[in-house]
Amino acid sequence: MMSLSGKVAIVTDGGQGIGRATCIQLAKQGAKVVVNGFEKASAAEAIISEIVADGGEAMATTADVRNKEQMEQLAEAVISAFGRIDVLVCNASNGAKATSFAELSWEPFQRQLADELKAAFVPTKAVLPTMMAQQFGRIIYLSSTEGKEPTPQSIAFGTAKGGLDTFARYIAQEFGPYGITANVVAPGFVRADGPFKVSEDESRMIGSFTPLGRIAEPEDVAGVIAFLAGGGAQFLTGTYTPVNGGLVME
Repeated sequence: MMSLSGKVAIVTDGGQGIGRATCIQLAKQGAKVVVNGFEKASAAEAIISEIVADGGEAMATTADVRNKEQMEQLAEAVISAFGRIDVLVCNASNGAKATSFAELSWEPFQRQLADELKAAFVPTKAVLPTMMAQQFGRIIYLSSTEGKEPTPQSIAFGTAKGGLDTFARYIAQEFGPYGITANVVAPGFVRADGPFKVSEDESRMIGSFTPLGRIAEPEDVAGVIAFLAGGGAQFLTGTYTPVNGGLVME
């Protein structure tokens, strides 16, 4: 039996990069996958076609993760279609605009914090009632090693992700009695499209500093997410897992 057989997983920003790889990985392990694409509806539909062609079940949605009403409607639609919600992968992020603190004003700093934390807060609120009723849930938050390891000109993004790391621990503490776990996966540099795209030259240079000799592929991160969603991680909660090939070691 596949480890996620019969489970239902929602992946925010599932249309590209880590989100896409996660949707495919979860589906291969037997989960019914909800691919939330928001501004990437066509990409989400393409992943649905791929999952269905491989014998899986999936649906595409376009809710804004920062919008309470849309996320509540998404949760209702998932319950209507599949009857339950077992896994939430909070992967949506606005990315980081390179800015030093000396050049940064309060408004963009505040906006970065609000966007990153709201992208976790709102979806979590939307799924928790169902998970609590089930006495089961797996929530995985996508952070970044920049939340712990300062990177030049990333103060807003890094501070926001540091806040997300703390947020996840509080969710783990409060909802553990309901059989709900909350864990953080923190990628380093990943070969992917979107706001975190790394050029080939940068990939080679950064990869040369890692013990494993390369940067991550989206599938490397998706594998860790799938593990935390599965039965083998049932006694893990409040954890922080860096996925960076050893570039930064805990």
